[in-house]
Amino acid sequence: MTIATVNKAQTSEGVSSRWGRYAPPAVAILAAVVLWWFATSVLSGPESVLRQTAPQHVFPALAGLLERGVLLSDLGVSLWRLLIGLAVAAVIGMPLGLLIGSSGIAERAGGPIIAFLRMISPLSWTPIALAVFGIGNQPVIFLIAVAAVWPVLLNTAAGVRAVDPGLLSVARSFHATRWELLLAVILPAIRTHVQTGIRLALGVAWIVLVPAEMLGVRSGLGYQILNARDQLAYDQVVAVIVVIGLLGFLLDAAARWLLNPARST
Repeated sequence: MTIATVNKAQTSEGVSSRWGRYAPPAVAILAAVVLWWFATSVLSGPESVLRQTAPQHVFPALAGLLERGVLLSDLGVSLWRLLIGLAVAAVIGMPLGLLIGSSGIAERAGGPIIAFLRMISPLSWTPIALAVFGIGNQPVIFLIAVAAVWPVLLNTAAGVRAVDPGLLSVARSFHATRWELLLAVILPAIRTHVQTGIRLALGVAWIVLVPAEMLGVRSGLGYQILNARDQLAYDQVVAVIVVIGLLGFLLDAAARWLLNPARST
């Protein structure tokens, strides 16, 4: 077998591998769009509002929103609120997770309260958030933080409980202080758990963000949905929904890549 033949075979295998990787999701997306078109253009009645939500209307509406620059500014505001809410959740959740994971007394005392609070829908706090913070960015960020704090807290606590006791014993044998134990042993050991918690928190926060932006604020993707609905522009409503889903997918993919433990080693 010649070198050219080997190279040709390797090239063919590479193309086949890429095709096998990208073809199934591409076909699935195409099938979903076809089903979307069939449901809104064929199955719906001639006077149905659903006809406005057909893909042949939604994608031009999306292009129009992008051309006017409205969507990009709202998207930027939504991402800013998301990041601030996640930062607040991390600042609260990680220290509490460290405390609960390292102290049996704290776990027994705080466990029932955490189990109670985390089962309450974050949006249930909307009246309280509006009463305390008024209309603006603060209630939106508050609701995002309330939703996102639990994955961070629980995964941090689980990571601390999973730390190898042998590592702690070795560090203590060298007379390491609690601060040194935290920085040199515990935090590196729980990195994967914390990263998982942040990724889960990102998904929950993104879901809560949109309805939270329907609380009287004048910007953001949630506001844009209400604004389009008030104009009876249902093609724009679905266009924004498509953007929300696409951006959520991209955020999750970016979080998977950035927080991948193998990438950090």
